[in-house]
Amino acid sequence: MDQNNDENLHSVRITARGAKAAIEIDGQRVDPGALSGYTVSHREGEPPQVVLYSGDHAETAFEGLARLAVGDVPDPGPAAAVFLSAIDAEELERTTLARPDLGTGPQSLTQAMLTQLVEWARGV
Repeated sequence: MDQNNDENLHSVRITARGAKAAIEIDGQRVDPGALSGYTVSHREGEPPQVVLYSGDHAETAFEGLARLAVGDVPDPGPAAAVFLSAIDAEELERTTLARPDLGTGPQSLTQAMLTQLVEWARGV
């Protein structure tokens, strides 16, 4: 099938404001509660591609013809395992014990370590 054939292309309008977006396909507004996100990609010589990610508990109805791409959120487990295996336990302990937000209550050390790991994962 010729992917550049105009019959396979649809008019898409995305109006994003902050964390919210209104999406229209061929002039029909997509229920924002039916989506958990979207991506737009474009390669030279090809039409742009929009992938809509359906929400976990949304009922979605669509009528018409479309080229469909189904997006699935990747399993974070393998990436988390690689990240955690690279952590120097001594450095984690030293850095966590030096945190100004380290509390003295139950689980405060664990909470501070988890906070530190999140910061490292984000590159902070």
